[in-house]
This record gives sequence, structure tokens and C-alpha cells, in this order.
Amino acid sequence: MVERLNAPLRDYLAQRLAMPVELVIGSNYVATGEALRKGELDLAYLGPVTYILQSRATALEPFARPSHGGTTGPTFQAAIIVPADSPLQSLPQLCGGEIAMGDMASTSGSWVPRFMLLEAGLVAERDYSRRFLGAHDAVAAAVAARRFTAGAISLPIFHRLCSEGRIAGEALRILALSPPIPEYMWTFRAGLAPPLREALRSAFMELREPAALAVYRAAAFIPAVDPDVDRVRRWMEAIVQERYVSPPFGQRGVAERGVCRALPLRGSA
Repeated sequence: MVERLNAPLRDYLAQRLAMPVELVIGSNYVATGEALRKGELDLAYLGPVTYILQSRATALEPFARPSHGGTTGPTFQAAIIVPADSPLQSLPQLCGGEIAMGDMASTSGSWVPRFMLLEAGLVAERDYSRRFLGAHDAVAAAVAARRFTAGAISLPIFHRLCSEGRIAGEALRILALSPPIPEYMWTFRAGLAPPLREALRSAFMELREPAALAVYRAAAFIPAVDPDVDRVRRWMEAIVQERYVSPPFGQRGVAERGVCRALPLRGSA
């Protein structure tokens, strides 16, 4: 499906570059980032967390990101969802619960929701447990089935799943939304020939094909640079630092856990 949706972009780039263009669908976030870092791909569409992790080991260069126009610009959001009839009304009430997440390296399916929970005073494996399901649609389905107290998901993907009827929107409710997250970035591998790099940069900046833009919900692609994801770096650092100073889940006294004492687990919360 992803390959079919991106066919207009592939055809546009092939025409602009006057060469064959192959689309490769990565099996997961880490595999895509690793393939770019190892030079097995010439460019890749990387989420902020994947880019940050992979760029620590090699000189990757982001060059384009989708902008959605209006006040949204080049950002998106993550959401924490609960069953529609859950009595929970705030993030601190998730203390003691089991939360479904997507891929471990996912920006909106793992890291940003962890930061949201940290801001609410909750630390992973101290105040709540995580279960990684690998994909956003699996998270939505599992929360709708009340297998977990809550789930972490990309807000655009959540809306798309509802609009396509792949999940029953009335079965779920958004508990909290993240701050704006810097959009995914098209990124060159290290060592890509400068003429090809500049041709690709120009092609994205001048892209006006509606079908190609629609896949990214984009009004246009705009330039991207490394500091665009600095806020995500700060969020990740906060999570890592807190992990080193907090005892594991279940090893604190009842008095320390506070609201955890009376909170039922899973979807029955």
C-alpha cells in the first residue's frame, strides 16, 4: 500500500532526474535508518528520533520536510488514546497502568508520548509499564479492544484509521495531545554525489504534483536542517536522564506511588 501511494512521487522524481527511481519500504524504523547510514539507500524519509539516533554514527543530511500550511506548518502531533468509556481524564491518572506503544524507535508512537507522561510526573517502568506492538494500527486496535489502559499513536494516523473505517472511532477517545513535533525529514546518506544531492533538493522544493503531495498531507516541501529537531533531542535527553535516577516499576513504596494505589489496570480502568 505504501509503495502504491508513493508511486506519484517516484514517477515525478524519475522524470526530474531522468533516471530510474526505486522505492524501498523498510521493515521498521531502525532498519530504514541503518540502511541509509550504511549507504544501501541514497535518501530516506526519517522521523526525528530515527534521524537523531542514526546521525550520531554518520553524517546524514536532512534537506526537505512537508509543510501542511496554516498554523500547523511543518509539524504533527502524537496522541495518547483510551477506550471511549474510560473514566480517566488526565495523564497522571495513567499511573500504574499498562500502555501500548508502537515501534521502540517511533517518534510519535513511543518517545514523544513518553515525554508527555514524564511531564505529567510519570516515568516508564516506574509508574507505568510499556508494551511495544510495532505499529500504530495495532496500538489503536488493542486499546479499542480494552487490552491496555491507554495507547500512544500518531494523531494523523489515528485520524486516517478512523476515516478509513479500520478502527471504530467511537470506541476510542483522545486523552491528551503532544506539543507540535517537527515533521519527518527527507535525508541524504553521507557521501551522496553533490550533483545528485542538489538535483534531488531542487526536485522536492519545486514539487507541485497534487497526488504526490497528498500522501504527506503537504501544501509543499520546505527546506530541512539538523537544528529543526533540537526540541526532540531535548525531550529524548530528559527521558534518558530520568531513567537513570528512577527505580524500576513496582519497586517504590505505596506512599511514593500516590494515585497508583487505587488505579485499576488495563482497559477496565
